[in-house]
Order: sequence, then C-alpha cells, then structure tokens
Amino acid sequence: MDDVLDIMKALADGGRLRALMALAEGELCVCQIIELLGLAPSTVSKHMSILRQARLVEARKEGRWMHYRLAKRSQSKAVKDALTWVCRNLAETDQVQKDVARLKRILKTDREELCRKQARS
Repeated sequence: MDDVLDIMKALADGGRLRALMALAEGELCVCQIIELLGLAPSTVSKHMSILRQARLVEARKEGRWMHYRLAKRSQSKAVKDALTWVCRNLAETDQVQKDVARLKRILKTDREELCRKQARS
C-alpha cells in the first residue's frame, strides 16, 4: 500500500504531471525540464526527487547534470499502471500540447548552453 500512496502523492501536483508527460517524449536533462516548466532549479529538483521516490522516473548523472526518464527497469505493476493512466488521460490536454510544442523548441537549443544558463540562475 505504501507504493500506491507514494505514487498518488507524486501525481498530486501539476508540475510533476507536466514533467512526467515531457519524459514520455524521452530522456531529458534537468536543465531542459527547468526550462520547460519555468520553475526554479530547486523546485524542479524537489519535484524530480518526489517522482524518483515513487519510482515513476529513473535518473542518471552525467557530469554535474542529472538526466531523467520514465521508469522502465524493474517497474512494479502500480508504477506501470499509473504511468499508462497519466499518459492516456493527459496526452491531449491543452497544457500538454503546449508543452510538447515548447519542448520541441527546447530540444533544438544547444543543451550545454541551456545547462550553463541554468547554472548561472
């Protein structure tokens, strides 16, 4: 039951839902998530920590930057069902469609430049 509670808590925030939907497009550097959500780095870091605790996302470190992706390895049924439900129910929403378009522009930006910009913030 604790797994389900962690998942429910993690899904109870619009910013975290937007981050999950962005990750449905593939792995992202934290600087790209920060740019997409328009939130402070510390806020995004906290959101991603909550998503990791619920095992909805996985992370890997590259230099000083974290990269996130939707959970795939040893995914529990609860995690798999939650991600499927979120993606199915949010994919066509206005906010997610706006985020997809914005993410396309962000992905065209040089990642190193974007990361340097976030480091100065």
